[in-house]
Amino acid sequence: MGVGTAIAMYVVIWWITLFAVLPWGNAPSDEPIPGQEQSAPKKPRLRIKLLVNTALAALVWGLVYWLIESPWLSLRP
Repeated sequence: MGVGTAIAMYVVIWWITLFAVLPWGNAPSDEPIPGQEQSAPKKPRLRIKLLVNTALAALVWGLVYWLIESPWLSLRP
C-alpha cells in the first residue's frame, strides 16, 4: 500500500469514526439560552472527543492496514 493510499484511508476512517464519537456523553442543557436549540448539548467536550476519535481511528486504521497487508486476507486474485 502506498503512502498516499494509507493517508487517504486514514482520513476516511477518521471521518467515519467522528460521527460515531460525537454523540457520546451529550446531555441537553437544563435551561437553554433564548435563541439556542433546546437539544443543544450543555458541554460538547469537542477537544476530548477529537482526541478519542483520533486514537480510535488509528486503531481501526491499523486493523484495516494489517488485514490488507497480511496473507490471511488476500485481495489479489
